[in-house]
Amino acid sequence: MRKSNRLKTLLIGTAALILLAGCGNKESVSNSNENKEKSKTEKIKVVTTFYPMYEFTKQIAGDAADVELLIPSTMEPHDWEPTPKDMGNIQNASLFIYNSEYMETWAADIKKSIGDSKVKFIEASKGISLADGEEEEHEHEEEHEHEEDGHEHEEESHEHSHAKDPHVWLSPALAQKEVATITDALISVDPANKKAYEQNSAAYIEDLKELDHNYRTALQNVAKKELITQHAAFHYLTNEYGMVQVPIAGLSPDEEPSAQKLAELKKFAKEHEVKVIYFEELASPKIAKTLASEIGAKTEVLSTLEGLSEEDQKKGLDYIGVMENNLEKLVENQK
Repeated sequence: MRKSNRLKTLLIGTAALILLAGCGNKESVSNSNENKEKSKTEKIKVVTTFYPMYEFTKQIAGDAADVELLIPSTMEPHDWEPTPKDMGNIQNASLFIYNSEYMETWAADIKKSIGDSKVKFIEASKGISLADGEEEEHEHEEEHEHEEDGHEHEEESHEHSHAKDPHVWLSPALAQKEVATITDALISVDPANKKAYEQNSAAYIEDLKELDHNYRTALQNVAKKELITQHAAFHYLTNEYGMVQVPIAGLSPDEEPSAQKLAELKKFAKEHEVKVIYFEELASPKIAKTLASEIGAKTEVLSTLEGLSEEDQKKGLDYIGVMENNLEKLVENQK
């Protein structure tokens, strides 16, 4: 990927009259103080990848930093690729915040391309133990089914075995850890606003703790613990709150399940009396609706928060609001 040129700021000074030396000195001191004051109030620029990273960072930064969203809310982050213009935008930031190398798979290439002498790359999920992705099990099964394919297939399976599940933000408990990591990053590049960042972060973490408590309280008594979901995005949420995710597809929402997989899901749904198949806004619901139709279930949106629609934004929804909506749907449908 090619680099884009850094934006340059030109400071132009003009003088209309030649003043007395004493007055000139006073004016020089005045301008110097003015420039110092401007430097103190200038905000750092932070570029974030998709909605949860933007929301977490904005909640911490408040008015102390300019926070930008890189991936449009209408785009599926799993499929998105940066343009040269996007690379230039990242290059001109103080901080670039992304979730994980397994979500924003292109982040490492950009870091290598532009370097981090100016912009600091922050992986928000760093320090969180990531679960193996669903593709690993799928590829493992295929390896046994097609051993005759030989070495080539074995290499493909090995590659997929390193896939990790990046969807940690869907657990309010793990979201708190991402917020803490982002807070430390903001302070490291903008220590002048340390107090504001710490106060905002502490307040937001309290909100996330309350959300976590609500999930634990509400989900501990639901009768049905199994969720059939469009793709494997809810492992951390279900694992945290005593439920079980049964995904139609793997980590990618566009993955097509095999006929055998669909047959297994139908059998599972009937045995566990599953009445709802969950899908997300940014992925095609076709497979979820087909499965629901065949087992006599309904479909329901369970947001992955990978993007926040304009309609939801107009309603004043944010991460916590959408997660509360998700909780209401789970409680209602898992009776």
